[in-house]
Amino acid sequence: MSNTDKKRIQDEAKRPVKKKRESTARRVLRTLGRILLLVLETLLLVCIALYGIMYVLAKGPSVTARNMFVSSVRETSAIKFLANIYFTPEEIAEIESVREMEEYAPTDTSLINIDVEHSATVSKEGWTDAHGVFHPDEDGDGIIIEPVKGSGYAGFMMIVEDPSRVILGSIPSSYGREGYVLSEYVQYFDGVAGTNAGGFYDPGGMGDGSIPDSVVVVDGQIYYMEYGCGTEGGGGIAAIDGDHKLHVARSMTRQEIIDNDIRYAVCYGPVLISNGVPTPEDSLIVSLNPRTAIGQCADGAMLFLVIDGRQVVSMGARYQDLVEIMQRYGAMNAVNLDGGSSSMLWFQDHYVNNSSSVIGVRDMPTSFVILKEGANNG
Repeated sequence: MSNTDKKRIQDEAKRPVKKKRESTARRVLRTLGRILLLVLETLLLVCIALYGIMYVLAKGPSVTARNMFVSSVRETSAIKFLANIYFTPEEIAEIESVREMEEYAPTDTSLINIDVEHSATVSKEGWTDAHGVFHPDEDGDGIIIEPVKGSGYAGFMMIVEDPSRVILGSIPSSYGREGYVLSEYVQYFDGVAGTNAGGFYDPGGMGDGSIPDSVVVVDGQIYYMEYGCGTEGGGGIAAIDGDHKLHVARSMTRQEIIDNDIRYAVCYGPVLISNGVPTPEDSLIVSLNPRTAIGQCADGAMLFLVIDGRQVVSMGARYQDLVEIMQRYGAMNAVNLDGGSSSMLWFQDHYVNNSSSVIGVRDMPTSFVILKEGANNG
């Protein structure tokens, strides 16, 4: 080989190799792959962090934190399985055990004295509770909504001065077929406000909200009597009679519903206050969650309490928090309703509170609806 040929070969070897230009599609796929890998790594780190936090709560030195963790997740439909990761069924039963509640005396309706004339011509200025505290009614519509706050929770109390405006918003013909969101119930019954009400069949948090899981009474007709009142948090029934008075109890038989002229009823529980007497704190499970409750004052005013939860600004409330708030407003009787992702308050064409559900406002089979002023409700 001549020197010239050798030099040519050496020069060619030194030349940079031209890389084939990568196609646009391949570059896009490679970029997407990197993004997906980053997302998966982030999710993995988040899951590890959450597992670590839950492990500390479940197995850490604080018995209070452990008990609250177990009770809080066990109240949910979607994540109650988390307690089973750390504890045996026997350990969970021991953690959830509380002092057995005594049977409540029947609701003494003589403690509720509704001023019919006042109810028909509701004060346009406001409402004074049993403690002498005045609550202004800024728009004079007989409905007062006030923010409530406490340690770790925030929500709203709705006061309805005229109890005859309160009905159970439910459509029995839709049971087993279709549930509705709260706003749809308020609109269907031509109301102005409302909250969620009783529990419903919700396997894994994915139920369609069409099947009540306990007794329901609509316009005096009894449904799902065979289900009883369940045992959520100790069980409890919220029942409104023909005189617009709220009855609370662990449960009611069919005959008791008839004898007390119950027009509307749903179940959940526990009972918070009965005949002016609060449920002992040691009879209430300690847990933090979004909450909804109904109560009634001695003058007949209905109270609807909705607490946000599972949020940075409001982790949720204990049952004892509900008792204390209801007492503050002078409730003679009160009972906890379905909570969690169902806890919602609707007023004047919008939701007042924030839903804790990642999938949006839940469908449900029952609600409490507040009718317009002057509406005929018996």
